[in-house]
Amino acid sequence: MSDEFVEMGPIDYLVVEFPGNRMTGEGFPLLVDLVDRGLIRILDLLFVRKDEDGSVVGMEVADLTGDGALDLAVFEGASSGLLGQDDIAEAGGALEPGNSAAILVYENLWAAPFAAALRRGGAQLVASGRIPVPAVLAALDDTDAGRPA
Repeated sequence: MSDEFVEMGPIDYLVVEFPGNRMTGEGFPLLVDLVDRGLIRILDLLFVRKDEDGSVVGMEVADLTGDGALDLAVFEGASSGLLGQDDIAEAGGALEPGNSAAILVYENLWAAPFAAALRRGGAQLVASGRIPVPAVLAALDDTDAGRPA
C-alpha cells in the first residue's frame, strides 16, 4: 500500500439532478469554499443530460451556460479518470428525461488523518451509508410528537 493511499480520506460521490436542465449555480461557490478550506478534494466533476428520447450525453463545463452568469471555469479539468461510461449510464438511468445532473466524486480530506490512523492499526471499513435529511427530520418530528421512530 503506497503512502499516498494510506493518507487518503474516504471517497464519496453524488449525483445531483437539475430539473429542466436549470442550474442556478448557487451551490458552486460553496463547493469551491469546501475545496479552498481543505475539507474536500474534487476528483471528478462531470455533467450529463438525459434527452427526451432517453439518451444520456456527457456535457462539457463550457456547454452548461451561454449567458455568462454561471462561471464554472474553476471546475474545468476536474477529472481523475475514475468515472467511466458505465458510471455515466448509471447516473443517467436515475434521471428523468429532459433533466441534467452533476456527478461529483470527492475525497473527504478532513477525515484523512483519522482514516489513515485506522488503516495503520489494521482496521477496515466494512459498511457506510447516508441517512437522507428528510428521513432524519421525519424521525425527529415523530420523536417530538411522542411516536416511536
